[in-house]
Amino acid sequence: MATTTLKEILTRRPVAATIRLTVPAGAARPAPPVGPALGQYRLNLMAFCKDFNARTQKFKPETPMAVVITAYKDNTFEFTVRSPSVTWYIKKAAGIESGGGRPGHATVSEITLKHVYEIAKVKQSDPYCQFMPIESICKSVIGTAQSMGIKVVKDLS
Repeated sequence: MATTTLKEILTRRPVAATIRLTVPAGAARPAPPVGPALGQYRLNLMAFCKDFNARTQKFKPETPMAVVITAYKDNTFEFTVRSPSVTWYIKKAAGIESGGGRPGHATVSEITLKHVYEIAKVKQSDPYCQFMPIESICKSVIGTAQSMGIKVVKDLS
């Protein structure tokens, strides 16, 4: 168990809010949805937009990135950027716009185990998955695909 020192406790800044947004990669602008979400906590919109766009420039434009912003009472902020959701990757791999309406009954599309492995490798770089074995992440991706009505096959024939 980690112990905190008195100095760390005294230097902690009071948190005003935790804001969760989905913003397209490299396309953060002070317009909605970013502007109103950060503006109500009096955060510097342009600083966030510049930092976010710099951090996400290696991704394809319009890739939906999940971002968690911690706003402090002194009008400063920190944020972490996560990779896109598993469902977004699965839809891209399957080449469909949305999942099936009746998962388990009707199969909308198919993806291969190679797709599943590649998605799991990308998700392993996320902070909350970095210590999970790749096999566990693969199982999670397969479960998500099945719940979307997408069949996982060994290879496409």
